[in-house]
Amino acid sequence: MRWAQHTWVIWVAAVVILAGVVTGVLLALGGGGRAPTAQPTPSPPAQLRSPFTGEPVSSLTPVIAVKIDNSAPARPQTGLTDADIVYVLPVEGGLSGLMAIFSSHYPTVAGPVRSARQDDLTLLRQFGQPGFAYSDAAPRLLRYIHRTARVVDLYSGTTSGYYRNWNRAEPYNLYAYPRDLLATAASASPAHDIGFRFGPPPPGGRIRRSVSVSYPACSFAFTWSAAKRRWLVSMDGAPAVNPRGVQLSAATVVIQHTTVRTPSLLEQGRRPPFAQSTGSGRALVLRNGQAWPGHWSRPRASDGTTFTRAAGGPMIFARGPVWIVLAYP
Repeated sequence: MRWAQHTWVIWVAAVVILAGVVTGVLLALGGGGRAPTAQPTPSPPAQLRSPFTGEPVSSLTPVIAVKIDNSAPARPQTGLTDADIVYVLPVEGGLSGLMAIFSSHYPTVAGPVRSARQDDLTLLRQFGQPGFAYSDAAPRLLRYIHRTARVVDLYSGTTSGYYRNWNRAEPYNLYAYPRDLLATAASASPAHDIGFRFGPPPPGGRIRRSVSVSYPACSFAFTWSAAKRRWLVSMDGAPAVNPRGVQLSAATVVIQHTTVRTPSLLEQGRRPPFAQSTGSGRALVLRNGQAWPGHWSRPRASDGTTFTRAAGGPMIFARGPVWIVLAYP
């Protein structure tokens, strides 16, 4: 009996001690005997991405557009592998010129730099007020760029940041230092949404290994490389390479069919082609070894360009550099 009574006393004491410990813990956690509500773990900030390539960037920096010669004597060009976007535009003689858009990366050198055309300015309006590097222009157009055009004027005749490479013949030897041009173009608009959408491939694509497009006196081909996961660029039947022999490539290629007319301003007594980048028309978008027929629309020069699939819904680009060919209808 005495042993049972002793056991009962120990058990009661243990209960009292445990109750005191629990009460103390609850008071320490929040007082009043109630534990605080667990707070959700904050989500990490979203990764900042370039609106031009969909790839991660640390900041959105000024847009520098460089007009680059694409005639045969101007090849291989320098700096195109660092471009976010490369536009292909028709020029006189049935040939083509290139407009390289830089923001995520600025190459040490870009060129050969060529002269501006009237359709360049319409194309560039969607970028806000970009820096525009060019070698020259027809007199009336040059005055318009200096006084009216919505660009930061980086004309080679009045801006430092250019040099001549005397290992090449004129006029195919004018090159720009884009990073130096930034000093003049500090007020240029930073990269912003121009209508591109990036992500996984949408439904409805058809397998295509190569796609060609032609101007009256030149041609382009884009061939899918599964190993590099890029479309490899060829021009006039030969691989398009940089000075180190690396073939140019793009994650997404857009064949944007448009009206090619003549502009209001003469150049050397002739009217060069003017590719309309506003309006609407049909497009073919290449990514991941597939092709999607679709439609493009840009109602005003200040608007970006939206791309939709023929089956409906937005066209989604692959993350990486984009090449856009403004093609004849």
